[in-house]
Amino acid sequence: MNEMISVVQTTLPGEWLEAEVGEWTFSIINEKIAACAQRNLVDSTYRWQDKIEYGPEWRIQFKTSIDKTEQLMTRINDTHPYESPQIIWWEANSTDQYLNWVQGR
Repeated sequence: MNEMISVVQTTLPGEWLEAEVGEWTFSIINEKIAACAQRNLVDSTYRWQDKIEYGPEWRIQFKTSIDKTEQLMTRINDTHPYESPQIIWWEANSTDQYLNWVQGR
């Protein structure tokens, strides 16, 4: 296990319906930029325009290959409804079997 996968995470507006979130993530998976997406509603507290905000958001976590990470982050940024979207990523170990699946082997 010497290769790694990339985990890319973002959030979407909590007022989006589950179908809208599904459509947004499906389009990325369909374009083969990521192998899978997991989504769940979370409660977020954050500072925006010098005010403390609180509310639900959809947390989206994509799994992709290391070589598609930049493409995925660009796609998220280009289609995201937020002015300053959260886009964070990290490399993760996985089993060889999962790595091969993520890489489309």
